Amino acid sequence: MNPLIAPDSERGSERGRTALSVNVNKVALLRNTRHLGIPSVMQAATLCLQAGADGITVHPRPDERHIRAHDVHELSALMKAWPQADYNIEGNPFQNLMGFIREWRPHQATFVPDGEGQFTSDHGWDLAADGERLRPLITECHDLGVRVSLFMDADPQAMALARAVGADRVELYTEPYAAAHGGDTQTAQLQAFAAAAAAAQAAGLGVNAGHDLNRDNLADFLRAVPGVLEVSIGHALIADALELGLAETVRAYQREIRRAGASA
Repeated sequence: MNPLIAPDSERGSERGRTALSVNVNKVALLRNTRHLGIPSVMQAATLCLQAGADGITVHPRPDERHIRAHDVHELSALMKAWPQADYNIEGNPFQNLMGFIREWRPHQATFVPDGEGQFTSDHGWDLAADGERLRPLITECHDLGVRVSLFMDADPQAMALARAVGADRVELYTEPYAAAHGGDTQTAQLQAFAAAAAAAQAAGLGVNAGHDLNRDNLADFLRAVPGVLEVSIGHALIADALELGLAETVRAYQREIRRAGASA
């Protein structure tokens, strides 16, 4: 175990529940449509943290269509004032991610296999194809004291491979569950995600989750998939904030997390 990285069990015992990391990419996307600097990514992150968010996530893509390099820098400085919160930088390590990891050393790097022009993340890693290329980059992150999570589909068979290449966690790609929520295949999707999470935990991995989770489907997911350490939520949370405000929206998502725990 890398002594620079806080063990997952230690982080979990501090919180005693699933952590909520707010992805602020969509704040930056709106800001970038004008040259006025509003809305402010820094102010949005501050409001989220003040309201009880457990972390902040950014995904700086090479084309800077939302989060830009200066945002990563400014948020790194901001997070030093919130030592109880995690800073998660996600992206493709074969593109621009590793430069940010080397410079800013966040708590967590989430490796995502998206293409440069991809609209949004829509699949997990194929570790049979990419595992050996990922291994030295994961080792480098560990040497920098950075925890590594791999964005993965809900495939139980892939979890041992994720551990074998050195990952600390996996982030389960939850769009298939979100699309099925409220329909005939919801139960089957939840069973598939529960099986993947169990396989990950059996392999010694922590489990994160994200993509299209929202206030309607979050509690159902967490009840069915025990032991999720962190959910990363951006698009739906920022959309809700247009109606409720950022602070109340963060509190609403935390209530859903607590509701899942209370009824588990």
